[in-house]
Amino acid sequence: MTDNILEQLNDSQREAVTYCGGASLVIAGAGSGKTRVLTYKIAYLLGQGFMPWNILALTFTNKAAREMKERIGALVGIEQARRLNMGTFHSVFSRILRTEAQAIGYSPNFTIYDQSDSRSLVKAIIKEMGLDEKVYKHTSVADRISMAKNRLMLPQAYASSRQTVSDDVARKMPAVKDIYLRYCDRCRQANAMDFDDLLVNTFVLFDRNEDIRRKYSERFGYVLVDEYQDTNYAQQAIVTQLTRDHQHICAVGDDAQSIYSFRGANIDNILNFTSSYDGARLFKLEQNYRSTQFIVQAANSLIKHNSRQIPKDTFSRNEQGEKLVLKPAYSDKEEALIVCNDIKRIRREERCEYSDFAILYRTNSQSRSFEECMRKMNIPYHIYGGMSFYQRKEIKDVIAYFRVVVNPDDEEALRRIINYPSRGIGDTTLGRIVAAATLNGVSLWTVICSPVAYGLDVNKGTIGKLGKFRDLVMGWGERANTDDAYTIGRDIISDSGVSCDIYSGRDPEDIARQENLEEFLSGMQDFVESRREEGMEEHVALADFLQEVSLLTDLDSDTEVDSPKVSLMTVHSAKGLEFPTVFIVGLEENIFPSPMCTSSMRELEEERRLLYVAVTRAEKHCILTCAQNRFRYGRMEYDTPSRFLRDFDPSLIRMDNGSPEASFQAHGSAGWKTYESSGSRFVNSKPVATQFKADLKMPHVERLKPASSFGKTVQPTASFTNSSGSSSMVSSHELCEGSMIEHQRFGMGEVLRIEGVGENMKATVNFRNAGTKQLLLKFAKYKVIK
Repeated sequence: MTDNILEQLNDSQREAVTYCGGASLVIAGAGSGKTRVLTYKIAYLLGQGFMPWNILALTFTNKAAREMKERIGALVGIEQARRLNMGTFHSVFSRILRTEAQAIGYSPNFTIYDQSDSRSLVKAIIKEMGLDEKVYKHTSVADRISMAKNRLMLPQAYASSRQTVSDDVARKMPAVKDIYLRYCDRCRQANAMDFDDLLVNTFVLFDRNEDIRRKYSERFGYVLVDEYQDTNYAQQAIVTQLTRDHQHICAVGDDAQSIYSFRGANIDNILNFTSSYDGARLFKLEQNYRSTQFIVQAANSLIKHNSRQIPKDTFSRNEQGEKLVLKPAYSDKEEALIVCNDIKRIRREERCEYSDFAILYRTNSQSRSFEECMRKMNIPYHIYGGMSFYQRKEIKDVIAYFRVVVNPDDEEALRRIINYPSRGIGDTTLGRIVAAATLNGVSLWTVICSPVAYGLDVNKGTIGKLGKFRDLVMGWGERANTDDAYTIGRDIISDSGVSCDIYSGRDPEDIARQENLEEFLSGMQDFVESRREEGMEEHVALADFLQEVSLLTDLDSDTEVDSPKVSLMTVHSAKGLEFPTVFIVGLEENIFPSPMCTSSMRELEEERRLLYVAVTRAEKHCILTCAQNRFRYGRMEYDTPSRFLRDFDPSLIRMDNGSPEASFQAHGSAGWKTYESSGSRFVNSKPVATQFKADLKMPHVERLKPASSFGKTVQPTASFTNSSGSSSMVSSHELCEGSMIEHQRFGMGEVLRIEGVGENMKATVNFRNAGTKQLLLKFAKYKVIK
């Protein structure tokens, strides 16, 4: 049996599997058969005489544990696999704590609090202590407590740490140490542990009870840890407690895929493994079975720029494949069109399914433009590990405000926002409004407008609050008839207090909500300008935008759950997955790398690892995109390409800007070398026309403005300029049939015909990616190329 197992492994895998003489670290490159090594090693150990109950295998997800146990069962039999000690850190340690609970002052029947339970308790404590709940947001405080526990920092140590106390003072939350202490006391009084306690208390159990530690160290004669690069300080400390006597440990992972520091993962655990165990052996799995040679080589050329890593040279014996393709876009709108057109093209040419495609982005907010484009092009998709953009709470809240402004009698929308943000109109008041409306056969809004006339049973203070809310909505309603959707929408978000609420926090969840809100506003601005440019209407009302959103959200109720769909997800969610074709989008500064992760080399290297993970998800095609312009904060912002694009070996990337001859070349750290293709040019590492600047310095860009003169020919009204301030292209060409124009959002296009005069002049333009569009020239934002 053992020989048969070993024959199915390559040389590197076989070495890692058969070494059982001490501690070993298996560095498993992307697609190199990490799970295969773990399962075969357990099967090998069983063949060498280890009893299944003496083997402990720790994973990060229940799914990974189940799949591994099934594979082992296929190799050695279901009965032996069933007796293995295998599961997540939390599930395994919770079983130990049930048995040994009394040793640390708990009863065996302790309750395990989930995240919702623990946050609820923190919220109750904040209220009991009379603290300002807007400052001491319970989610932020709970996260601070969780990070402390992951570092095995108990309340007393937390309170005596100058660093943590000063951090809390800087956050204007100096009482966190007191909340933490009270939280731990309350958990113990309730005989309850939260998820972090399952780690902390296991460590405390072993640390304070040597006999118990020895018992489990002897019981688990061999310990295997999956995804070791993702372990935090507490997990690594417990593994050390269990293995320091016999040193029979096999850790498997890839430092190049360590991307979860925001969850407490510590890359130092895997980098320092061989120095933590005497005589530890290092094995490297370097053959990638997933991707083509060019994709693997490109990923290697990227990650080699990280200084803190375990060197390895991943290779592939698959076909050479195609180079990575970089497709610059003029705007996020064109970026989405490029991706969707490519999905259609590749699916048609290769006769593959939609499920063979994945779009990876740095932040969830980036999904909006791709969702909207795919809906319009009838491409089925799903958000992996998340929800559709228009289903996110903060977006639904804002849309509910818009619905009430357009139609105050909309009961569901009114219920949602009447007390968000809090304005003292609670559930009791709302119940009485509903009762009065039902009794009189009118809408809730009618009662709010005339509470006395309809016998609303509330005090004068509440009537005053209702009056303020009514005046706010009515004021917006009057403006909705004159202001465009973006202008009134932006002010509703601001004046209602929604923006103040969303921007009040700095936690990752708060940042995500902020990014979603900014993206929503950008979408509104784009909607207004598109409608104007394409001559649909000059006054783009809030009702028009709501109609568009309702058509989009209606498609969220897709019932074909099992039908093939394109996967949209963040790169973090994509780890462990693979797809024949992968699009990595938004490769620009201030997006990827994230602006929150550029203050230190440690953070920047994790961002580079994140891009490495994204690239190595691809099997056959890896397509990179970046946009020159994006709507932000109510205006079109000029973006520069991600610094990471220059880290790739230039011989492994092909620039595709619509010209088959286009190629991508680099010029060391100075930027991108001479590049020319139709519609875009790089000369002497300086961008001209509308391309990006590679040295990451923001060039001077004149804002595009609507044309101001009307006649049979139209002069370009603005031009991009290079860093010296001189004009970047000749702008004396008049617009006429056959002209090539560069549009701010649609990109390059050829003018097919011009019709109308004065303010009614229109141009029909065939754009390279956006197709044929008719533009009302007084609103169009473009530049004549030739």
